Amino acid sequence: MKVRVGKKTEFYRTVWLDGSALKMINQTLLPHRFGIYASLDYRHTAEAIKNMVVRGAPAIGATGAFGMAQAALGFSGSSMDAFGKNMKAAEKVLSSTRPTAYDLFHGIKTVMDGIKGAKDVTQAKKHAVSAANQYAEWSANNCRLIGEHGEKLIKKKTGSTGILTHCNAGALACVDYGTALAPIRLAHHNGKKIHVFVDETRPRCQGAKLTAWELVMEEIPHSLIADNAAGHYMQRGAVDIVIVGADRVAANGDIANKIGTYEKAVVAKENGIPFYVAAPTSTIDFKTRAGKDIPIEERDQDEVLHMDGLAAGIVPGIVKVRIAPKETTAKNPAFDVTPARYITGIITEKGIFGPGKMKLLKIS
Repeated sequence: MKVRVGKKTEFYRTVWLDGSALKMINQTLLPHRFGIYASLDYRHTAEAIKNMVVRGAPAIGATGAFGMAQAALGFSGSSMDAFGKNMKAAEKVLSSTRPTAYDLFHGIKTVMDGIKGAKDVTQAKKHAVSAANQYAEWSANNCRLIGEHGEKLIKKKTGSTGILTHCNAGALACVDYGTALAPIRLAHHNGKKIHVFVDETRPRCQGAKLTAWELVMEEIPHSLIADNAAGHYMQRGAVDIVIVGADRVAANGDIANKIGTYEKAVVAKENGIPFYVAAPTSTIDFKTRAGKDIPIEERDQDEVLHMDGLAAGIVPGIVKVRIAPKETTAKNPAFDVTPARYITGIITEKGIFGPGKMKLLKIS
């Protein structure tokens, strides 16, 4: 992704392996500061996933794969039995970090499959690193292809095409390119006139902090809107298409995505606006029959009761403030489920499919 700091422009991936250290863009610092987080072992990587230093289903998948490679590299013995136990322990730790995002389990399994048949620990370590790097490359390429397929849905028209997105499904949520933002980036690159409506996405405000930041980096016209304003702009005809990401796609085409996605899909349907989900096939969980079977992560209530941001004043800095009475408690589901009947199509690296056609992706 393009990162502009002052007059300097550089290109980064969201997460990459540097020797035995795992480097990732620290998303908890954005949009006010850009920094790189270095994790030295798989346990620290698990904490980075849990604390959302890195987030977004494809990015979590790659991070899980790299975490498994770290577990292999960090093993100091020569016994394959002990090595296998070490890898199983790492699998358990990493798998427990974010239960909803299916790519996490896909990335971990890729590395576990990659070390099967290794003759010794040295070979197993090489296979683990190779499998993790190949997974990251595969994931990034899938997102590039999602952009190519999805860009065709953004039609040229008199004036700007209005695109609504929710949460952050950009390059920060992936290894590179993004899912929902990949078609938007390519449409802008191809000279299509677009305007992106960015839901703030309470409570962690990934739209306000991350999606808006990515669009600034790419100089794509956009407006940040309160979550509750999306229906207003749909009703007024300002939104032509909705594109969101997904953290898990069930076999029947139901999807789990950031909390608030479901209501956007319902309102889009009411207003005759196409609602697309951009997700690589690694996000499809064929073992989960329907959305009701997807585990929904419940996060700390403090994310709802507090907000943080850049404070003005004599000593500017990031501050956290409580916005609710001290006696008030909160509930904080991180995701909701959008039934397939509200989804126009799912944009994958293999093309665009109706939500009832998931079986075709399993076959192919």
